Amino acid sequence: MAVNAKKVAVYVLVVFVLYLIITDPEKAGDYVTVGFEGISDAAKAVGDFMTWLADGGK
Repeated sequence: MAVNAKKVAVYVLVVFVLYLIITDPEKAGDYVTVGFEGISDAAKAVGDFMTWLADGGK
């Protein structure tokens, strides 16, 4: 039952993303840019934390 719910959730998400891209491609591009900036910031924060740990937490 949980697998079916997961499939339905994925299908709904895909349909929503396709709808967003078709109806307003410029705004969809902005969302992608914001998403990649968020991922980049998160990766930088993890790198800074690992560097801090490697330096002995000083």
